Amino acid sequence: MVEKISYRGWKNAYRISNGTVQLTILADVGPRIIAYGFLEGENILHEVAADAGLSGGSEFRLYGGHRLWVSPELERTYFPDNRPLWMSQHGNAVCFTAPVEDSVPGTNLQKELEVTVDESGSTVKLMHRIINRDSRPTELSPWTPTMMKVGGRAILPLPPRSAMDKDHYLPVGPLTLWSFTDLADPRWRFGTEYIQLVQQATPNCRFQEQMVGIFNPAGWGAYFSGNTLFVKRSKAIPGAMYPDFGCNFEIFTNFDFLEVETLGPKILLKPGEHTTHEENWHLFRNVAAGEDESWIRSVILPLVAAQ
Repeated sequence: MVEKISYRGWKNAYRISNGTVQLTILADVGPRIIAYGFLEGENILHEVAADAGLSGGSEFRLYGGHRLWVSPELERTYFPDNRPLWMSQHGNAVCFTAPVEDSVPGTNLQKELEVTVDESGSTVKLMHRIINRDSRPTELSPWTPTMMKVGGRAILPLPPRSAMDKDHYLPVGPLTLWSFTDLADPRWRFGTEYIQLVQQATPNCRFQEQMVGIFNPAGWGAYFSGNTLFVKRSKAIPGAMYPDFGCNFEIFTNFDFLEVETLGPKILLKPGEHTTHEENWHLFRNVAAGEDESWIRSVILPLVAAQ
């Protein structure tokens, strides 16, 4: 069911539901998925309260939820997506098309988000599309940060572990750091098979922000909060050139929210060409709480593997 609604001051938003889960997608700004959760349940995504209902103007706003960006992180990444979108339906898919980013700091890119909710269950399929409307080619990677509600933890699987032998001399993937990444920060949990990052409002830390990126061949990342598990999937493409020293998954946190992010391969987009990036979302409730890697293996991994 697709229903046009008003949402927190925005007059043009759309609620998509299937009797199990619902999403709210803004059409006054974006494209932006601002809410995702079970019917009558809490929103698993973070919303920026100060931005509620705002639109227009030249100031970049986060708004909250899930957005479509471009990597590398340059001035054009922060194009203010404050203008109305076009909504269209194609079968079960609902597509949101933004205007061309034709003013500073835009470089004439156009973004689309196509959303398909399964007829039952919690699965949501997202197709992100970036079109080059400029007269010049440009190199970029699709980048899709999802802002998660406060107080939970992100989980990323590391590439498979194995003892060093003649078949395991070479590295299996990068761990990319930023200038503000502090591996001694208490919000990090580095394990043998997984990285966890805990969102905290008042940690004892050097930097407010923390971030790492990896190449994640398993193609999934998760966020656990209040017995609810959010999983996002994006297939790793073997041999592709990914940004940020080879990352297809990244996690970021500050005092207000946490992000689970996926990235597509680098591509040179010629005028008129487009690139796409796909994610699948899943949501689970009444998930037993835990913290260590045995909990991830016994509780989280079976849920991920079942999708």
